[in-house]
Amino acid sequence: MTVDRKAKNQLKKDPIFKNIMNGLKPLNLSKSGNVFNELVKNIVYQQISYKAADKIYARFCFLMRNEKYKPKDLLKHDHDQIKAVGLSNQKTHYVKNIAEFFIEKKLFKKDWSKLSDEEITKLLTEIKGVGEWTVQMILIFELERPDVLPLKDLAIRQAMAEIYKIKKEKKALLEALTQIAEKWKPYRTLATLHLWSWKRHQIELKKGKK
Repeated sequence: MTVDRKAKNQLKKDPIFKNIMNGLKPLNLSKSGNVFNELVKNIVYQQISYKAADKIYARFCFLMRNEKYKPKDLLKHDHDQIKAVGLSNQKTHYVKNIAEFFIEKKLFKKDWSKLSDEEITKLLTEIKGVGEWTVQMILIFELERPDVLPLKDLAIRQAMAEIYKIKKEKKALLEALTQIAEKWKPYRTLATLHLWSWKRHQIELKKGKK
């Protein structure tokens, strides 16, 4: 993702956040090149380790015969064939739901730039198995929208609470984090990418001390 100098300067107005940005690059993950592919990939990767997910998704793409598969390619395979790559029964239903929805709504070649973040979220969360967090990942990594803050992401909540020394929980915590992030607007995506990098760095540091 291209780092906008204006965004960096905006975030550095927050002295606490400026400190964590020093020497830390924002998280950068590869794009699928299509919202459909990225949605399916997100379902595959949910709630399992990256190492396991990488293997399953590689088998899935082999079954599709292409990493740039289309909804019709997915639906050529029955439930058991898709599940056999290593997906759970539930995830298999979800990826088929996505394919059916994209065909029904004619979304595969959709020009997403014409829709707002809110419109995209409303549309895609109509799909059973696709929640707000999943759509936010699409907005951040695939569509590169500049002002997304996924507070339902545990790592983001943990990172912000630790950095800003917040001891609150549940609703009070979310309210406090939302308030802190106000000063990052309209560049909360870049802040999010730095927070993920910071969290990963902290995990690596802890591993190194063992």
